[in-house]
Amino acid sequence: MFDELDPATLRRRAGVKWDRAAPGVLPAWIADMDFPVTDPVREALARHLESGPGLGYPAWDNQPEKNPLVGAFVERMEHRYSLALDPAHVRVFTELIQTLQVVLHLATRPGDAVVLHTPAYPPFLKTVTDMGRRLVTVPVTDGGEGWAFDSERLAEAVARHDCRVLVLVNPHNPTGRVMTREELSAVAEIAARHDLLVVADEIHAELTYEPHRHIPFASLDPETAGRTVTLSSASKAFNLAGLRCSVAHIGDGRVRRALEAQPPQLYGDVSSLSVLATVAAWQEGEPWLEEARRTLARNRRMVAESLPPGIRHHAPEATYLAWLDCRELGLGADPAAFFLEEAGVMLSPGPDFGAVGEGFARLNFATSKAVLEEILDRMRNAVERRGA
Repeated sequence: MFDELDPATLRRRAGVKWDRAAPGVLPAWIADMDFPVTDPVREALARHLESGPGLGYPAWDNQPEKNPLVGAFVERMEHRYSLALDPAHVRVFTELIQTLQVVLHLATRPGDAVVLHTPAYPPFLKTVTDMGRRLVTVPVTDGGEGWAFDSERLAEAVARHDCRVLVLVNPHNPTGRVMTREELSAVAEIAARHDLLVVADEIHAELTYEPHRHIPFASLDPETAGRTVTLSSASKAFNLAGLRCSVAHIGDGRVRRALEAQPPQLYGDVSSLSVLATVAAWQEGEPWLEEARRTLARNRRMVAESLPPGIRHHAPEATYLAWLDCRELGLGADPAAFFLEEAGVMLSPGPDFGAVGEGFARLNFATSKAVLEEILDRMRNAVERRGA
């Protein structure tokens, strides 16, 4: 099913990934999959529109505790990670970036320091700076065998800058690293020592490859759970980003109380259709997700085996994103510009992920085999022509 996609069909879709690619250019940039929506989501939406309440107010309107997404999220976390969450601590938002902005607005003041690992998701970097918070970055390190998180460097940065919040992205975007229990425990110790609020972005958790295992940060111990806001959504694993629907488990009581003191509609609300689709994906979409994971695992191998010589790359432990070190090729700070111009392949520019991204580019391999083969062929040919 996922390999029946060709550029002509994909280009006819309404969506930013293909729409912003010029004619003849193959997009492998924004974190959208090219895969079709799972049937349970399509069927749930069709049933609702044909025989349900239509597009009127949902049954849970103005009663967020009755939103079916809350129960579905709690059940999924229990089933997948044996993590028991209090439904009363779950809130629904439109997307992760909105949740981060709300949390920073409520829990910090302008000038407060927020730390995160780089390279980092560009909207997170922009959010921190646009909100007037001090951005503190800790680069991940290339240990030869893969990307690593230096806990001593994190501890030093937190202490030196008196950080108030840590944005912890695990699985990590763009490197695809999945943090081990030992790494997470080291972060938890730092957070406890400095009384950090931890915003844990775990949106890519369900796209973790064997033998790696995603461990929710809040599952480490009760103290860690009590200082953590966990962000999640079906948007990455089930390709539903356009629905604008996410959930947050707010383990930190200070954040919960601050949020409860706000007017109920101040931060907007999700649509009934987005809730319906997310619940359907989580409760009935497992066969689709398993096929998607198999396809992505194959594509991950294709990338590792077929990248142009001179590009250094560690196969991601999760996600459908490959972080490409192109510095050996001498393509300048933004190799994505070279591949767009010379190969007709649209990658995400590495510098957008922070200064440590200079010389890097991010490749999205969540597409059909034929499209990915063409992307990799074009990249290799462009590098070969340059070296001729």
